[in-house]
Amino acid sequence: MQEKILEFLKEKQSYVSGEELSNHLKISRQALWKHIQELREAGYEILAVPHLGYRLVSLPDRLFPFEISHNLHTKFIGRKICYFDALPSTMDIAMQLGLDGSAEGTVVIAETQTKGRGRLGRSWSSPKYKGIYISLVLRPKILPNASSILTLLAAVSVCEAIQEITTLEARIKWPNDILIHNKKLGGILTELNAEMDSVRFMVIGIGINVNNEQKTIPEGATSLKEQKKENINRIALLQEILRKIEANYSLFQKRTGKESIIDKWRNYNITLGRKVKVACQSIHLEGEALDIDIDGGLLVRRDCGLVEKVMAGDVVHCR
Repeated sequence: MQEKILEFLKEKQSYVSGEELSNHLKISRQALWKHIQELREAGYEILAVPHLGYRLVSLPDRLFPFEISHNLHTKFIGRKICYFDALPSTMDIAMQLGLDGSAEGTVVIAETQTKGRGRLGRSWSSPKYKGIYISLVLRPKILPNASSILTLLAAVSVCEAIQEITTLEARIKWPNDILIHNKKLGGILTELNAEMDSVRFMVIGIGINVNNEQKTIPEGATSLKEQKKENINRIALLQEILRKIEANYSLFQKRTGKESIIDKWRNYNITLGRKVKVACQSIHLEGEALDIDIDGGLLVRRDCGLVEKVMAGDVVHCR
């Protein structure tokens, strides 16, 4: 009912009498008042003026499912949204939803995470009501060794959305870091549930520093607010990220989709052509980052001329 109230107030964009609202929703004036009070408690600023009625003045800075769904216009990404004020990790919930058969495109959102994680078991700082912390369930018909390209797809989508909403130019450091001016802005985490020859489902986690204050950000990191010098509309940004993911995912599924996504990634990357050091478990190599192969692996040419393919690891740019 509260969603219907908000939708009606948004459409009118002016004062609406209590009688008109009650008649439209087929509820009593007393029930309407109760819903209005609950919306105010959730952070919506709604004016009530005698003889004029109600008017929606402002929205809370919360990633409520109704606000994300409003005018989203996607076909399947974000059609189901699970929202939490606080969670240990959105990845854990999304993985369980995947196991339970949740539809492709399901999104898990948390305003904060107490045990947010990044790649290789690292923790991810998730200040409340400041960033975007989501996990997305996908069911691509691909081999497990081709899943890395979905990480690149998500990174490209985030960069496209940031440019669309803020005009800021984010860049990608292979495999999953989103940077602005060489400072980390966000990251992508991908986890699989797969058999030897097929992916049952995968979960893509996205964490972005949006309105974080510099004093709360780890050294070497930044936020969109710090770069733009103003608060960013988190709802608009998340909506655009979901739209871009759906568009790129649809592109990926076409005959030459992998090549198209890799071409997009090349336009945003800051890794290719540089001297790099790569470390992953017992593997350590150094050389020039030449290119990305069709499955998203990084091709590194050692000083001896040997070209090696790396599918995961920490990359340090040497120059």
